[in-house]
Amino acid sequence: MCGRGASGATGFCSRGTAGDDERLALFVDRLVDYKTQVLTCTADRTPAVIAGVLRECGARRTGAPADLDTDWLAAYDGEVQWDSADVPAHRLGELDGVVTSSAVSCAETGTIFLNGSPGQGRRALSLVPDLHVCVVDLSSVVVGVPEAVARLVRERPTTLISGSSATSDIELERVEGVHGPRTLIVVIRTDA
Repeated sequence: MCGRGASGATGFCSRGTAGDDERLALFVDRLVDYKTQVLTCTADRTPAVIAGVLRECGARRTGAPADLDTDWLAAYDGEVQWDSADVPAHRLGELDGVVTSSAVSCAETGTIFLNGSPGQGRRALSLVPDLHVCVVDLSSVVVGVPEAVARLVRERPTTLISGSSATSDIELERVEGVHGPRTLIVVIRTDA
């Protein structure tokens, strides 16, 4: 898929290469096209940006994978529920949101891949709460799907996220939050 995105950003062929600025522009363009809020920051600003997002969204109780970098939530003044397999999936619905990292992302499609690696948690953690704040390192953003798939660990179950959960009803009215989080906010760390 080559061409222009919603904001007019130039696309790249999946076998092409792109510098950081080009990949970032294309990825952000695709995410915004999916109605995703996108914030960029440097790695040292991660805790402040996450805390600001959670505060703005009114998240008082936030879930996080047990192996998420604890510094990321150091500036957050709400309650953190560190996830474990002992927490039943239905209890995750009591959380106001969740913060995770990501494995790899595809700029061309605006897709984020989670595969249960450190900081990503189990599938239910990123699918049940209504708000998902996903941290993406720009160094993990590739241009096309083949490059993204090549970076995945084949033995791990993979969740692909392209915007907030949405579907259409019989009259083609868009309904959000049916099969996952109603709100996806992506924090891209430009120097990580």
